[in-house]
Amino acid sequence: MTASHPPASSQGAPAAAASQAEPDGATRTPLYGERAIAEASLLCFENPRPGRVYEISITLPEFTCLCPFSGYPDFATLQLLYQPGPRVMELKAIKLYVNSYRDRTISHEEVVNRLLDDFVAACDPVWMQLEADFNPRGNVHTVIRASHGVRQPS
Repeated sequence: MTASHPPASSQGAPAAAASQAEPDGATRTPLYGERAIAEASLLCFENPRPGRVYEISITLPEFTCLCPFSGYPDFATLQLLYQPGPRVMELKAIKLYVNSYRDRTISHEEVVNRLLDDFVAACDPVWMQLEADFNPRGNVHTVIRASHGVRQPS
């Protein structure tokens, strides 16, 4: 199962895969990484041990999005912890999907909940928690946690 790339909004739309205009009016073809991020989707594969309760922990230390109030970049470390159900998420797909938020204007609270919703829709976990530990800005340090399901003893 896959979850499509997040829909573009009027604010902070993800980078397009089409040619882009340069300041001098010339166009350039997007780099392969830009294309991969623009086309990102969450890919999953069959859980190799569906009868066993186990946890998968994934750390993404370079998350970036844009503050909806100032437009300044927000940086965070994402910590995804989940007990898989029928499907497991593919790591490169997670990385590219998360990177698609780098130019999106979105609040800390919304991005954590939206990512969690997308991850849950893609792999239907038994339990999942997403934590975003945002770098301090203006002497304020924010950590957002959201979860889905009931954690089973492992």
